[in-house]
Amino acid sequence: MTEPVGDDRRQAELVTALGAVRARIADACVAVGRDPQEVTLVAVTKTCPATDIATLARLGVLDIGEARDQEARAKLAELAEAPYPQVSLRWHLIGRLQTNKARSVVGYAHAVHSVDRPKLARALADAAAEHRDHPLDVFVQVSLDGDPERGGVVPAELPALADLVAERPELRLRGLMAVPPVGSDADEQFTRLAELARGVRDDHPAADALSAGMSDDLEAAVRHGSTHVRVGSALLGRRPPIVS
Repeated sequence: MTEPVGDDRRQAELVTALGAVRARIADACVAVGRDPQEVTLVAVTKTCPATDIATLARLGVLDIGEARDQEARAKLAELAEAPYPQVSLRWHLIGRLQTNKARSVVGYAHAVHSVDRPKLARALADAAAEHRDHPLDVFVQVSLDGDPERGGVVPAELPALADLVAERPELRLRGLMAVPPVGSDADEQFTRLAELARGVRDDHPAADALSAGMSDDLEAAVRHGSTHVRVGSALLGRRPPIVS
């Protein structure tokens, strides 16, 4: 197998950072009596080059988070070419998604973490019915502060949206996702999210996943039941934007 392109210094940086992030997840789990294997590390690679994804894959990180469909597709195309090793990555769309991107996303995504309105849920289901032979994993994004610019369904409308996702056989309701408001108390916000998640599980027992926690607050998220932590800067550093 041909080695992926990249430099030794960058690989060493990623090895060190990955070890630190995994240790943080493990310590947070031990502190509350959880098994670290219950927590999936989603490497948020937005604005990072495909070489980083290839290196992470070699290190065993196969869950990749991207915020924009266009950027994800560009990296998919690059990784499909030599000299990258061909591995099965699980792509997670974590950013706000326009309905007109649904057909593109269902062609490669393992999960969408940002479903926050009925129109988007229906668009993904319709596209999946046409272009997939298995359901698309969906996390319903909840707004914890009611700010429409940050995405997320308000809690009062959450049950109806969860029901809609669960009713579509082309989708699999995995659970909830949220991003705490900037400057808020993470434990307080994740306590609220966990309560909302319990309410959804009462109606949909299989929706047992929780996408919560990022570089600065993953420990608090793990304390409150997160099964998917979305880590960017703590793993990959702060990268300059990719110029398209």
